[in-house]
Amino acid sequence: MLWDNYKNVLSEHLDLTEVYCTTHDKDDIHLISKLYTGEYIHKSRVTDVYSETSFIYNNIIYPKTGKNLPCLGIDLMGFHEKKVIIVFDFQHPKEHYDFDHPIAKKYIGEYLDNTGSIRFFEKGNHFSRYIVVRKCNMNEVDNYLTDFEKYVKVYSLMLEEAKPTEEDTSEFVDFDSYMHKLDPVSPFMQAKFGKEFAKDYVDNFLFPYFMPE
Repeated sequence: MLWDNYKNVLSEHLDLTEVYCTTHDKDDIHLISKLYTGEYIHKSRVTDVYSETSFIYNNIIYPKTGKNLPCLGIDLMGFHEKKVIIVFDFQHPKEHYDFDHPIAKKYIGEYLDNTGSIRFFEKGNHFSRYIVVRKCNMNEVDNYLTDFEKYVKVYSLMLEEAKPTEEDTSEFVDFDSYMHKLDPVSPFMQAKFGKEFAKDYVDNFLFPYFMPE
């Protein structure tokens, strides 16, 4: 499918073991939900939604805690042949934390501030100045595969250097609460799977650490 090469990059460079998988189908829409873990990864939370014409892949990789590391956020959204949005970034769980790191500076320093001001992505508040946002057609998605692989390799190097081992999920409360408020998935999920399913999915699978106001 559309994002297979991106998924292969993740499996090649990150220590990920699948621990959960479920599917939900309605009409021509298929939803696959997976959880992975790893030696230094608390959780990789994957949502894969696809039909004959659209392919949406969302993954947030939460590191184990205690070393002040960011999450790796990935949104790969192919809505139709001529509307594709690719987003990946180091998303720090602390609010208003301007993330940077010596490994990122060394290997992908040229990407700093590579993306201008874009609605929804507030750099410096969970999103970083390294954020990549690209728009293209479906036949152009692999044009950005090399960029993606660089980011995944950098994330792997940061994990290997820091070797986080703690599991303090309270560190993700601000992050999940912020992302929950911004979440663009709810209307799509409601339209495809119904309001009740969408609310449960967003609250309990996509952003399980968020705290309702």
